[in-house]
Amino acid sequence: MTTTELYTLFLQYPEVCTDTRKLSKNCLFFALKGDNFNGNTFAQMALDQGAAYCIVDEAEFVVNEKCILVSNVLNTLQDLAKYHRHQLNLPVIAIVGSNGKTTTKELISSVLQTKYSILSTPGNFNNHIGLPLTLLMLTKKHEIAVIEMGANHQEENAFLCQIACPSHGIVTNNGKDHLEGFGSMEGVILSNAELFDYLKQENGIAFVNGNDSVLMNKSEGIQNRIIYAAHTEEKIDAQTTYLKADCFQPTIQFKLQGTEIISPLSGDYNFDNILAALSIGLHFGLTAAQIKQGIEQYEPKNLRSQLIEKEHNKIFLDAYNANPSSMEVSIRNFVAMPGSNKVLILGDMFELGKYEAEEHQSLVEYCQNLGLEDVILVGKAFCRTNTAYKKFEQTKEVAAFLTENPFKNKFVFLKGSRGMKIESLIENL
Repeated sequence: MTTTELYTLFLQYPEVCTDTRKLSKNCLFFALKGDNFNGNTFAQMALDQGAAYCIVDEAEFVVNEKCILVSNVLNTLQDLAKYHRHQLNLPVIAIVGSNGKTTTKELISSVLQTKYSILSTPGNFNNHIGLPLTLLMLTKKHEIAVIEMGANHQEENAFLCQIACPSHGIVTNNGKDHLEGFGSMEGVILSNAELFDYLKQENGIAFVNGNDSVLMNKSEGIQNRIIYAAHTEEKIDAQTTYLKADCFQPTIQFKLQGTEIISPLSGDYNFDNILAALSIGLHFGLTAAQIKQGIEQYEPKNLRSQLIEKEHNKIFLDAYNANPSSMEVSIRNFVAMPGSNKVLILGDMFELGKYEAEEHQSLVEYCQNLGLEDVILVGKAFCRTNTAYKKFEQTKEVAAFLTENPFKNKFVFLKGSRGMKIESLIENL
């Protein structure tokens, strides 16, 4: 079956499912494969549960005419998503970068939805499977798509661009994320620049942080380059949008065209994310009042920059994920936040490969140089560092320690890689 023929079926049954545990009636079930599962084996179950058709790539699981045999289910899903994207003449804004992708995505979405009907990447649907599933959620009612793209090795962003075909794009920053896959910081920079390469080739529009010399350099040659920057003594050009924050703590405050805007976020790194959303809002014709509404109504969630008040302690939770770059800026922001009796609980940073020992020791020394005394380190990598800070190999060991030594009137910072599940300590605070 060709992509065009499959698309005809998709228009009739426009819901796509890949998991029989979350299957909707009259959906198209794509039998994806993984390291530990084979979706083909669930084809009959999907039909029994009401799927309209099953797309499979193993002939033995074609049980009736409702099973469509293709050479590769994943490739078929990606081709269908790309075809669907081309049928809808709407702007697609792609977001890549080392840190702040999700926060920037949510800020952009919050701003744009004050004027437009938008589709934004749900949750962490930002990889080679999640991206096509997101695109297939687009309908004719949507006016703009805000798409987050995540990569952990070179050429992955380039591949995702070929599926999403973005008309607009932004690289949030370059940091020490997924060093195991990218190989080095230069690998990170080249990977993120793949979005710029695509926009340059397709005459797309790039939004670029003018304060970031690397991003400015890598975006050279893009004809439609829109620059935004925090206030600086050295002007870039007359077209650049400049803004200066009045303060970063306890929350970011600034003025746009005379309109005061107070964000629930804090820290200079989040001001960059806000500037990105603001720049995109202005490009799409939003007023200062609409941008104010979008920025002020955004609430941090999903373990990102959340301020939590407990009975005995206050918590700053930023535990969705962690890498050396995001750790440093987040720690610096926490230190600058108003409050006393601060304690940091830091979990291991994953996917650093040969840089693991060096980066964990470097972060410990960063904390020491800031004069931080109450720091608890969690994970095998942190346990191998040279420091007098308290160390625990597992998060559950910290939970037991907190139960035996309960905190009171503390301001606690929680951050670590997703697999450390540092957020589970909230119930012990």
